[in-house]
Amino acid sequence: MTDPDLPSGSDRVWQALQRVDPQGRHDTVINLQGDLPGVMPDILHKVLLPLHEAATDIATLVAPVQDSDEAAADSVVKVACAFADGADTARALYFSRVAIPWGQGPLWHHVGIYAYRRTALQHFVSNPESPLEHRERLEQLRALEAGMQIGCARIAHAPFGVDTPADLERARAAATATMHVAQAQAQAQAQAQAQAQAQALT
Repeated sequence: MTDPDLPSGSDRVWQALQRVDPQGRHDTVINLQGDLPGVMPDILHKVLLPLHEAATDIATLVAPVQDSDEAAADSVVKVACAFADGADTARALYFSRVAIPWGQGPLWHHVGIYAYRRTALQHFVSNPESPLEHRERLEQLRALEAGMQIGCARIAHAPFGVDTPADLERARAAATATMHVAQAQAQAQAQAQAQAQAQALT
């Protein structure tokens, strides 16, 4: 659907949006990437929360970092943001593959789901790759360097992501296990229905 040579996922989303909705009927778009196979629908509703603030251009999700291995993994992107007491959203100040910010307090794992205002997405793709985006290999830094505001909504746990070959093997194993459970449930349901029908005939 999109040009494989585009530099980022957001660039691909913009190109797909232009093809699917050239009339501009939709003013908000959610980017759900294929490396998050376990995302539940309620999370997609949650990512829209930061857009309730008029100043927010792009919305995304964060979850608490659970342990030191997660904090140290460069495949886990961390976000410098601070939630006020009782607040469900906060402004993202920076994204990095290292553990930020320094000092005591929670670390936030960036969940790579985005909700864009259409105008913000258009502004984003009109900018070239930025220096920090190139250095960290994180496209969201292009938005921050361009002066755009990214808002974060927090969720309790980061959904399982596929970022490494080991993650892929775990995802395959989980999918296989889920399929076996579904098959067993379907078989049990069919047996129960057959027994109920047999009893009804006696």
